[in-house]
Amino acid sequence: MEQLLCENCDRFLADRFVEGTCPLCKYEDARGDQCDGCGHLINATELIKPRCKVCQNTPVVRSSQQLFLNLPKVEAKLNDWVDKSGDDWSYNAKVITKAWLKDGLKERCITRDLKWGIPVPLEDFKSKVFYVWFDAPIGYMSMSAVYTPEWRKWWQPEDDTKITYYQFMAKDNVPFHSVMFPVCLFSTERNYTMVNHIMATEYLNYEDGKFSKSRGIGVFGNDAQDTGLPADVFRFYLLFVRPESQDSSFSWADLATKNNSELLNNLGNFCNRALSFLEKFFDCVIPEIQLENDELTLLALVTRDLKEYINMLDKAKLRDGLRLILSISRHGNQYMQFQKPWVLIKGSNEEKIRAGTVIGLSCNLVCLLAVMLQPYMPQTVDIIGKQLNIDISTFLLNNFVSVFLPSGHKIGKPAPLFEKIDPSVVNQLKSRFAGKQKSQEKELTMAAGLDLKQITTVEQMEEAIFKQGDTVRQLKQSGAQKSEWEPYVKTLLEMKKSLEQMKLASNPISIDDLEEEISKQGDKVRKLKEAKVEKSELQPEIDLLLQLKSKLSISKGVPVENGQKKKQKPTKK
Repeated sequence: MEQLLCENCDRFLADRFVEGTCPLCKYEDARGDQCDGCGHLINATELIKPRCKVCQNTPVVRSSQQLFLNLPKVEAKLNDWVDKSGDDWSYNAKVITKAWLKDGLKERCITRDLKWGIPVPLEDFKSKVFYVWFDAPIGYMSMSAVYTPEWRKWWQPEDDTKITYYQFMAKDNVPFHSVMFPVCLFSTERNYTMVNHIMATEYLNYEDGKFSKSRGIGVFGNDAQDTGLPADVFRFYLLFVRPESQDSSFSWADLATKNNSELLNNLGNFCNRALSFLEKFFDCVIPEIQLENDELTLLALVTRDLKEYINMLDKAKLRDGLRLILSISRHGNQYMQFQKPWVLIKGSNEEKIRAGTVIGLSCNLVCLLAVMLQPYMPQTVDIIGKQLNIDISTFLLNNFVSVFLPSGHKIGKPAPLFEKIDPSVVNQLKSRFAGKQKSQEKELTMAAGLDLKQITTVEQMEEAIFKQGDTVRQLKQSGAQKSEWEPYVKTLLEMKKSLEQMKLASNPISIDDLEEEISKQGDKVRKLKEAKVEKSELQPEIDLLLQLKSKLSISKGVPVENGQKKKQKPTKK
């Protein structure tokens, strides 16, 4: 097999130690095993203009004897297994695997000329080690064996034992788990457990670029713990934007928006209102609950979302499961807001009993939410458990709402679960963890006296946008060339985008509220069009509708559509 040898470093280069231009998409920083530009797996010797990542010298091609997996020999059996098992895989896992099989499997090298790694236990190959993706999946078994001497009950079960096996990975690791490792297991001719569910994600990007630890772009675990933000906030946000079906981005401004709108104003608000009300008016003791039509309606809505939550988790759709938790907390907020227990508690004896029902049921929903949150936010669940004076881990979910907190149960001391993240904190974190993206910021063409790094509030950004816009107007009026004023316009658009994100972070609106506003505004626009009002009266309402849709896009983390689609003029006959 031909490999790349760096004569300056005097060693064969591992895949991660060689870079060059991708032969497929021409991305200039492709690695020796994979291109981050197009996502394809490649061989190091296929790179155009390869370079050693250590010394930047050009390596030379050398031949070396290696061991290969004879994938074609087991291709028919693998095809049959994929056809039977693939229905329970994520869409991209199925597509990637089918693409490998469609092209026909080729022999795959499983050894390397390196000084580190798992040694090959063969006399003629003592100087070589195994390729990481040959030996790494075997580690799943060896880790099980370290955990328990009964590991074979999972990996080589009896015929009457059903084992369900999930694997989670990024899409670029799919072939190693859907092709290479299954081929190895088949070749042993032993009854090993095969994976049932391969759940592959798309790519998570960072702000306007890509995560890259080697290039210093993005925030990683060791950085996250130094931000001052709770680990559960990171867990929540990463699962909220989890790229299950398409690429998504980690954005500091969006993280603050989701924290302030979904955690603070939705989930945290409901939990704290219910428990604080119980503490203030019922001495922390759950009152008797007497269900009426409003409670039955609420329980029907919650039961619907609970069933769908269980269904989503069974399918490993973690992002959708989290959204259903937030949907239930919104139901709880709307229920309390409509019932107004703070008014009922001051009324007649019947109204006080009614207030007790509202608060007792709301506290039980808080407990339900904590049970559902366990896979997502374990630290927050522990805090809720202490406030409820109960061990959340003892509860199991059913397809219906259970009574977790019976009448007479006494809770602990309520306290807010989340804190607001200010726009100033967002700017600090974005600057601190920008990596090489700092060089991109220098490309922004600012009006004289403006510095984006010094802008931390909505008011400051609005003033800066005014100054930047004034500079653009002056340049255009002076007759300057487009090449002179265009960079200022580009920067102005970026500033307006940042302003929208800052406004959402400082005064967040829930997605449900935005969708309701859009629906009402859309009805208003339609009625005005039907009435054939003057354009001067209609256009402001259309502009407002577009602004609301833009806010919704930013809140959901999807691209903002630019304005209205132009209607084609009818062709004259």
